Amino acid sequence: MVTKELSAAPSLGTLYPKALLGGLRSGPSGEQLPDTEFVRTGITVDPAHLAAYNRVCGFRFGDELPATYPHVLAFGLQMALMTEPDFPFPLLGMVHVANRITQRRPVRLGERFTLRVRAENLRPHEKGRQFDVLSELVPSTEDAPVWTDVSTYLRRGGGSGGKAAGERLAAPSPSAIWRVPGDIGRRYAEVSGDRNPIHLHPLTAKAFGFPAAIAHGMWTKAHSLAAFEGRLPEAFTLDVKFKLPVLLPGKVAFTSWRTGDGWAFELWGAKKPKPHLAGSVTAGQDGAKLR
Repeated sequence: MVTKELSAAPSLGTLYPKALLGGLRSGPSGEQLPDTEFVRTGITVDPAHLAAYNRVCGFRFGDELPATYPHVLAFGLQMALMTEPDFPFPLLGMVHVANRITQRRPVRLGERFTLRVRAENLRPHEKGRQFDVLSELVPSTEDAPVWTDVSTYLRRGGGSGGKAAGERLAAPSPSAIWRVPGDIGRRYAEVSGDRNPIHLHPLTAKAFGFPAAIAHGMWTKAHSLAAFEGRLPEAFTLDVKFKLPVLLPGKVAFTSWRTGDGWAFELWGAKKPKPHLAGSVTAGQDGAKLR
């Protein structure tokens, strides 16, 4: 594997033009993911940035990082990887279909980390090809990752044309109704660095085929996780499948229920019972239980 070590966070202002130029390519263009890993060492968390993230996503303020927060640290490395010339698919038009985060212990302010990002597991999908981007956070005082993120992306086109087996969601009997403001895409973009135009303004979203700006999937995941604060063990896995986008502004219904090893949850349209997100929180291997 080729390792590309970075001394600082990639410049997103440089990577977005590369993503747009890469979008001029059409359809699947490769059969192999690059054998490349991006690595950044000496990472520490800015308390002011963490506070801003917590404010946007609905978390309490504290010295433990929400399990979704390291994803924003990894985002620049993920973009750098997927805008490399040898990456087989253009970043523009990629669909983030699922995300799984495993936290093996709480991650705290003041710790120093190494972040590693690579792509793996290219495989067929009924609508095209899909692959995983694996991100790992390794403390400078430890050898193994304490946090792992697997983001699954779909590149449409060239699929089998079959239809995946549908998942039956729970009846939408919400435990909470959330009003999602029209500016949440811009606010989350400010703290995450993800300034995809589909999230920022109705006009730029319409240019990409959406009737309005849409919320970031990772914001909906983070806001859902915030609903479980105070009930989480130190180690857990948070697994989500992204369904239909949340149009901005909007009103969504959140519902959750206990399972054998944790919680399941869903996010629905409040006016029409259409699913936006389906996920689960399960206790880690330490045997801890969710409260």
